[in-house]
Amino acid sequence: MFTFVPDLFNMAWLTNFLFKSSIGQKIVMSISGLFLILFLVVHLLGNLQLLKDDHGMSFNFYTYFMTHNPLIKLISYVLYLTILLHTIQGLKIYFSNRGAKGGSYVSSSTVSGSLASRYMAHFGSIIFIFIIIHLWQYWLKMKMNVLPMISIEGHDHPFADLYTPVQTSFQNAGNVIFYIFCMLIIAFHLWHGFQSAFQTLGINHKKYTPLIKVLGMIYSILIPLGFAMIPLYVFLTHNA
Repeated sequence: MFTFVPDLFNMAWLTNFLFKSSIGQKIVMSISGLFLILFLVVHLLGNLQLLKDDHGMSFNFYTYFMTHNPLIKLISYVLYLTILLHTIQGLKIYFSNRGAKGGSYVSSSTVSGSLASRYMAHFGSIIFIFIIIHLWQYWLKMKMNVLPMISIEGHDHPFADLYTPVQTSFQNAGNVIFYIFCMLIIAFHLWHGFQSAFQTLGINHKKYTPLIKVLGMIYSILIPLGFAMIPLYVFLTHNA
């Protein structure tokens, strides 16, 4: 009988390549970045439910599905690990490059390269802090079961009311300004990261690269803009 035995030597080589070599770390950054880019589209579609005039029914139904569907829950754990991995690998690459250039990575890069490419690690760190705050404000409340439960017509189980605290948060000018500022940082981060991910993975051709650049530009504008308009709309509607 044939028995599969993993080649531990090759697995060790693969691990060292992906997490210790410069090229491997960039590949991990690219793949994790593309996964997060895809996630942002899904997350925006869910958050747009906040704009429906149904007293939060659609948004609360969306959050219930995202926290109770077994497949979505599994994907969410993969997402958390991906965010952490992407952040750690990004900082490792940044400090490695900085060390190789004598500790003057940013200043020596100001002659060439865009603002987004020069400050990818800085923007990424701000985004990571924003994610932690975002999770603490909303996700943690769902997990700790501290939200009030409401009934939705046509369903025989209660729903956690995440809609109300989100609406309350977006009625605060400080929260809205901070949120929009972070969306601007995300836009800069995506502007460079979108194209860079494809380039690192070898998808760099004179026929396709211009299209990738255009798609990256459109994506990095529309997705953060979509997120930013939600708290702005809630704030302006509440204070009209």
